[in-house]
Amino acid sequence: MAEAQKRLSQTTLKRRQRFHPKRDVKPAVLAKANRLAARVAAFIGLSFLAVIILQAVF
Repeated sequence: MAEAQKRLSQTTLKRRQRFHPKRDVKPAVLAKANRLAARVAAFIGLSFLAVIILQAVF
């Protein structure tokens, strides 16, 4: 009984992790989105630091 459950869970896990080209987002798109998110986060952080520095100067 436990063997059948183990086999079933492995097949459902493999089925869930498999890449479906029409349904899933392509890895290149994810990499591009990650780069964009990193750039936006860096821009926000640098803007925040610039505002703090300008307030300290004036």
